[in-house]
Amino acid sequence: MQLATYLNDHLSGATAALELLEHLEKAHADLAPFLKALRRDIEFDRKELESLIARLGASQSVSRQAVAWVTETFARLKMTVDDLSGGRLKLLESLEAVAIGIHGKGSLWRALKVVPAASGPDYDLLARRADEQRERIEPVRLNAARLAFEG
Repeated sequence: MQLATYLNDHLSGATAALELLEHLEKAHADLAPFLKALRRDIEFDRKELESLIARLGASQSVSRQAVAWVTETFARLKMTVDDLSGGRLKLLESLEAVAIGIHGKGSLWRALKVVPAASGPDYDLLARRADEQRERIEPVRLNAARLAFEG
């Protein structure tokens, strides 16, 4: 079922984002309250996605979850190697990865709204939640960019 594949791909993305946010919380105490709140919101949205997968009678892809974990781990390693100067570039790239994921999640909800087989959740509300999360992360991301590239 192609819809199940699509949903599992987004579920894997949510898993990677949650892992990344958890590591960022530990590395950036000054941003921990913001990151924790964002992680909580993404966990809520992930549960919505899990519920939808279950309602459709599909199963969660263990292999896709494993790939998400491996991908996130390698991405963190890559960012660490690229940024030996204290983590400013790593923070920027991590926030960008999460922001891109949030944008993708908004696209997911909007796409599902037009799929009769996926009816159920309030996709407008979920899309607005994604937009709000994107608006919240953007100033933090831009500040990270300023810090990463200043003088």
